[in-house]
Amino acid sequence: MKIKKFDQINVLPFIDIMLVLLVIVLTSASFVSKGTIPVDLPEASSAAAPVEKMKSIVIDKNGNFYFEDKKMDFEALKAEILRLDPKKEALLIKSDAKSQFQNFVRVIDLLKSKGFKKVSIETKQ
Repeated sequence: MKIKKFDQINVLPFIDIMLVLLVIVLTSASFVSKGTIPVDLPEASSAAAPVEKMKSIVIDKNGNFYFEDKKMDFEALKAEILRLDPKKEALLIKSDAKSQFQNFVRVIDLLKSKGFKKVSIETKQ
């Protein structure tokens, strides 16, 4: 029996395996959700990073209200806001650029009537 000299490595099977793994990773990565509510924020030139530990109010383009990522109607949002202390709590409002401006005004009016001073509006720069 003659022994073959081993002087090179066939890398084609390795490349095939890597391409299959790449396809699996890319297809599964596209299905991973962010876990956030999709909101297209309006733009502002003075946009700053939001401060942590703020309660968030989100208004999506369909006019749905979210408080801390929980979908609710305006009356439920009003009840949640009434439970907060206006002097201690900071609120962050995210309103979709395509949402009705009236919904944004309703939230601002509610916060103003309850005496909230620490209110921020998130925009994208």
